[in-house]
Amino acid sequence: MSDVEDAVDQILEQWGRERPDLDCSPMGIIGRITQLQREVFLAQRATFSRYGLDAPSFDVLAALRRAGRPYQLTPTALMRSALVTSGAITQRLDRLEEKGLITRERSEADGRAVVVTLTTAGREALDAALPDHLETERKLLDGLSTAERNQLADLLRRLLVALGRVPQDS
Repeated sequence: MSDVEDAVDQILEQWGRERPDLDCSPMGIIGRITQLQREVFLAQRATFSRYGLDAPSFDVLAALRRAGRPYQLTPTALMRSALVTSGAITQRLDRLEEKGLITRERSEADGRAVVVTLTTAGREALDAALPDHLETERKLLDGLSTAERNQLADLLRRLLVALGRVPQDS
């Protein structure tokens, strides 16, 4: 048991008293993940809004930037990277194109395919937001040592792999 208690501990104690016949321990993990998800969402929203972005836009721009020059991917590759549906990626691309952060053109190699390209403005927006985003993430993890961060990353990776939520190379 930890020497630090939170609201979830109180909930678990109450369930333990009211329903001692049930193992409520999963609530301890899932409840905390849910709370963390909200904290991360709020922190990222504040950070990205300073750059006129949101998390989905940042994800697309970051995927294109990580692809390296000429900063191009197909919508399908972006969809896999963001783990979203084709409709969701289309909406994201529409918004980014309206802002001049990406372009969509027919592929020179395959005229049927579309290629999404990060514009100079898109690269500049991503490069400006990235250091602030990383600092936001560092601050969220300040309560953990380096060893604890590594352990948590390993445990979360194992859970995601077990759930089949790790993107496959293709």
